[in-house]
Amino acid sequence: MVSNSQLFNQIQSTSYGEHGEELQEKKNNKKKGIEKKERSHRYAFRTRSQVDILDDGYRWRKYGQKAVKNNRFPRNYYRCTHGGCSVKKQVQRLTEDEGVVVTTYEGVHTHPIQKSSDNFEQILQQLQIYRSL
Repeated sequence: MVSNSQLFNQIQSTSYGEHGEELQEKKNNKKKGIEKKERSHRYAFRTRSQVDILDDGYRWRKYGQKAVKNNRFPRNYYRCTHGGCSVKKQVQRLTEDEGVVVTTYEGVHTHPIQKSSDNFEQILQQLQIYRSL
């Protein structure tokens, strides 16, 4: 008569086959730290603003939005539109202080700033106009 543990081990080895050995090897390598993913540079900024998207001189394409636990404001995900540049940014408003926007950049731009800083001055002027209304 075969015990439950022997039957389970037999089923496990036949269902995984060679892939089971590969999975076990990957687990062992992770424990040893062999397969560590290189982390890119991350920078986070807190800005007091009524506008979620601030002009930082680069062009961004939105590729996602996610509801975040314990925060009523969604997190927005952006990628730099310049070819070959892999910088990403996340933008989220704080629940504790709705006037604060947290922008997190991941990576380093491989190109110069695409837009002039004159745009930033225009945005500030628009904000002043909205405040006066």
